[in-house]
Amino acid sequence: MTQNSSLCDMTAVALRADIAAGHVSARDVTAAHLARINACNPHVNAVVTVDAEGALARALLADERQAAGQPLGLLHGLPILHKDSFLTAGMRTTYGSPLYRDFVPDRDSLIVTRERAAGAITLGKTNLPEFGAGSQTFNPVFGATRNPYDPRLTAGGSSGGAAAALAARMAPLADGTDMGGSLRNPASFCNVVGLRPSPGRVPQWPTANPYNALTVAGPMARTVADVALLLAATAGADARDPLAIEQDPDRFLDSLSRDFKGVRIAYAPTWGGLPVEAAVVQALERQLPVFADLGAQVEAACPDFTGADAAFQALRGQTFAVGYEAVLREHRHLLKDSVVWNIELGLQQPAAAVVQAERDRAALFARMHAFMQQHEFLIGPVSQVLPFPVEQETVSAIEGTPMHNYIDWMRSGYYLSLTGHPAISVPCGFSDAGLPVGIQIVGRYRQEHALLQLAHAFEQATQYWRQAPVLPH
Repeated sequence: MTQNSSLCDMTAVALRADIAAGHVSARDVTAAHLARINACNPHVNAVVTVDAEGALARALLADERQAAGQPLGLLHGLPILHKDSFLTAGMRTTYGSPLYRDFVPDRDSLIVTRERAAGAITLGKTNLPEFGAGSQTFNPVFGATRNPYDPRLTAGGSSGGAAAALAARMAPLADGTDMGGSLRNPASFCNVVGLRPSPGRVPQWPTANPYNALTVAGPMARTVADVALLLAATAGADARDPLAIEQDPDRFLDSLSRDFKGVRIAYAPTWGGLPVEAAVVQALERQLPVFADLGAQVEAACPDFTGADAAFQALRGQTFAVGYEAVLREHRHLLKDSVVWNIELGLQQPAAAVVQAERDRAALFARMHAFMQQHEFLIGPVSQVLPFPVEQETVSAIEGTPMHNYIDWMRSGYYLSLTGHPAISVPCGFSDAGLPVGIQIVGRYRQEHALLQLAHAFEQATQYWRQAPVLPH
């Protein structure tokens, strides 16, 4: 194995330690990942903008700082990829839309600012569906992102470029966003880890909708410890985000080891009756003994998600209308049909629908809170389906049950978005056809550290994250 490929196989935590110890330079690590992008990206189309020159210059600066004895940031020398919906000063940010094909912002999104301040080295931007709408990553600007485990299939979305790039070892860290499953679904499809934090845990700025608790920003990586590291670097209060949580982000640097003896875990294989492909449930069932081996008590139980479907559709529509009404009015012909539908739904739905959605969300949160007093964790499928053909825009039916719109098949993700509880996708094995399946673990309200601990314990016991895709290199 060459040094380049071995560097790309290392975790962020291991790379950080090796760089700090002087065993390898930030320039070496950056060059290795740029070479990996050059070799593998043509096969998966995960990274849509690469700044090799800028990355190497930033890495040189990082090495010089280290040589001068300056304190090293949490992410010192670690290559990172940013979702193409986050602003990157001086680097194009397209949102996957022809409208923004050549848009170069003059400022960074807050998450990017924090990552860079922690010492991360920006390599470039990752692909997403147009305006992040949907869990299949394709757009008219860059085309579709393919699954590294089978390039005929989708990588999921909307953080699909991030998940595919991580799986293909093009970077150890990536950021993403999640409204209805956009950090979790692609993580499940690509055998990586995606954390949907609590709203406000990773503050968002700038945003057209600062009071929107459905959409969160969060970390992605190949291991839970790497996700915890990136969360520590990006969490923490900011006065420009009214939902920002005032809690010391160093909490996420605490040990991920924990004894789970006697801990109660609820298992919901269909989230209360949703259609789920048999192969997905089988992959989860095979791993249930892992939790028992950890000492936990697993029992079949599920919160009552009554009203969740209509509530999510109404609140999502409202969010799209707030963010994109002007775009629809001025550039309708440049928007894909599903985005038009979502904006118009928000503009045309009766006020009573939004009022009822708020009532249903309140009731759902109260039921979920009560449920999570009885069980510290809740587990179930991330996605109701296995990765599907990349030419297929969305899922039309699951196990014979028709889906009525482009996000209907993501209910296993968006039910949890509505409650605001943190949720993580962790590799859980592979189907008989060799396709990745993730398990979704949900924690108590704002209890990300405990969630990361259970996810870490499961990952350490199973080690599926080590199974890399076979790609030309």
